[in-house]
Amino acid sequence: MKTVQASTKADRYLRRMQRKKEIIDEKIAQANEERGVLLIHTGNGKGKSSSAFGMVARALGHDMKVGIVQFIKGSFSTGEEAFFKRFDEVDYHVMGDGFTWETQNFEQDKQSAQAAWDIAANMLDDESYQLIVLDEVNIAIKNGLLSLDDVIRDLQSRPEMQHVVLTGRGAKDELIDIADTVTEMRDIKHAFRAGVKAMHGVEL
Repeated sequence: MKTVQASTKADRYLRRMQRKKEIIDEKIAQANEERGVLLIHTGNGKGKSSSAFGMVARALGHDMKVGIVQFIKGSFSTGEEAFFKRFDEVDYHVMGDGFTWETQNFEQDKQSAQAAWDIAANMLDDESYQLIVLDEVNIAIKNGLLSLDDVIRDLQSRPEMQHVVLTGRGAKDELIDIADTVTEMRDIKHAFRAGVKAMHGVEL
């Protein structure tokens, strides 16, 4: 009896996987367009920047030139900065003055954000950059430090094959509308709320 049940279960599993493969193969066959994509990593959960830097590692594996502009985290060194600055293929800029609650100066933060965007805009105008990560730019836009219209204009006029990743909480609906892939990180539990400080290799 057990042998018959196991056989039946295996047959059902085989049929499900065959059907799943047919569906996936069909979708892959239909996805034949090649162009640069705009991705947004947003939400209150951890992992937005980490995911973007994982894409940087993947791009380097394909010998791609990468541009990185960090808009907020400029007051402390991070592991990703220390690591990726070792690569000639990576053009890395840390432009912020730290989190906005540290500076408490809107005009200073606005000037820093605009200086960062000037660098980003030059990258977006240069087809040699195949992947660009604009880390925490969503926060800069949300806080009114950058012109949303300028950001959208520069993103939409970038070279055809250029990929761009925007990270940070509170992504604007207008950006979500023009993005190709949007992922929202959801916060379920975080060590910080239990009194654990930001740790090297995890947050830093």
